[in-house]
Amino acid sequence: MTAPSRAPAPASAAASAGAPADPSGAPERLDPALLKTSFVLVLGPILALLDTTIVGVGLDAVARDFGAPVTTLQWVSAGYLLAISMVMPLAGWASDRFGARTMWMASVALFTAGSALCGLAWSAGSLIAFRVLQGIGGGLIQPIGQSIVVRAAGPKRLGRVFGITVLPLTFAPVLGPVLGGLIVERLDWRWMFLVNVPLGLVTLVLAARFVPAFARAGEAARRLDVRGLALLSPGLAALVYGFSEVGTAGFGAARVLASLTAGTVLLAAYGIHALRRRGTALIDLGLFARRGFAVATANSFLQGAALYSSMLLLPLYYQQVEHASALKAGLLLAPQALGTAVATFYASRLVDRMAPRPLIVTGIVLTLAGTVAFTQLGADPAGWLLTLSLVVRGAGLGVVMAPGMATVYAAVRPDETARAAGAVNTLNRVGGSLGTAVLAVVLQRSLGHHAPAAAYGATFWWAVGLSALTLVPALFYSSRKPGKEAA
Repeated sequence: MTAPSRAPAPASAAASAGAPADPSGAPERLDPALLKTSFVLVLGPILALLDTTIVGVGLDAVARDFGAPVTTLQWVSAGYLLAISMVMPLAGWASDRFGARTMWMASVALFTAGSALCGLAWSAGSLIAFRVLQGIGGGLIQPIGQSIVVRAAGPKRLGRVFGITVLPLTFAPVLGPVLGGLIVERLDWRWMFLVNVPLGLVTLVLAARFVPAFARAGEAARRLDVRGLALLSPGLAALVYGFSEVGTAGFGAARVLASLTAGTVLLAAYGIHALRRRGTALIDLGLFARRGFAVATANSFLQGAALYSSMLLLPLYYQQVEHASALKAGLLLAPQALGTAVATFYASRLVDRMAPRPLIVTGIVLTLAGTVAFTQLGADPAGWLLTLSLVVRGAGLGVVMAPGMATVYAAVRPDETARAAGAVNTLNRVGGSLGTAVLAVVLQRSLGHHAPAAAYGATFWWAVGLSALTLVPALFYSSRKPGKEAA
């Protein structure tokens, strides 16, 4: 592993450099320096996730204040998502060129500045522009942060570190609507954005103290793949935009077809370009020749489709059918976050000792079991059954997370982690957009033929189908324990 240019505490530096495990075979311990680094780096994704879920609750208040139609205000969310999809592929190059620690702090600073400007917006247009700025920073936070965690932890401790850092992230989708509801009811909508400012500043101060700086890559890796950028980023943005418009316009709409076609053509052209420029492309397709990486990223793509689409349905069901407020809907989703947190905590202890396949298959089966009850919404199932199902569903998601991410990074060299992080996070985001688009269309059509509860129940069958698809790549995960198979 490349040595840090500014070494942390001695124990952590040794571990980061790949110090051997205990002769007895016991897993390497998670020293305090590594834990501090990991918890600081998870603050960035928490900020971005909270912001995404908070803003969705307050768009009505923004529309009233600016006198803007909902069709315009939807770009407050859409512009943010498009910006994220365009910059995520740059994570690897930016880390190699400027240093991962420097770029992560710059991303948090840009996100924080964008949040402050959003809180000061004077019109719908200015708010949309500042949200794009916010998205540019937010899109780089997670992949770059993951790459730093991977290099600081080393291969022996990946599973446990990912398990610990995922815990706070599981509550962000629940806390977002709750905080958003409280802010809109008690304060001004501008505080949905301004609340990020002090949190962002604290994160930057902690990062300067506890996040190590690693040596930058060689000159070849630091050159920007301009042609790849011109093909990949617009292609991803076109796909995400097309999928996001499907819910309102349908797959047959001209703008949807044009966007999806353009995105597909651009990505195909990027694929040809990347194969010719192997090793220095924006996203190196050569990584997918490695079984572990290919299987884990395919699973991440399908998991994104299953997870994000269901997170669209669950709060909508509680708000539109059960007539819950945004605050109550957030609280009703808390059992899923609790199940995820508990399962992640225990599963992370097994990741570095067990083969990934049985863990991931078990998690998917639990996710399926926890979703089935929602297919019966038309029969008015008991509230306790839905709550228990959310706990089981959350537990399944928690079991899958740590071994999936550990497998991705176990398959790449330390100097490839930043580009690998950009690839897996980009595919997860595109998968989420696709899954959400499919379920939005299914729900829209079902509502035209069934009562609301029955329509949601029918749509959840599609959510079950998306979760079942994740079993296909899961069966190709390694059945060997960590250390038994070369990366």
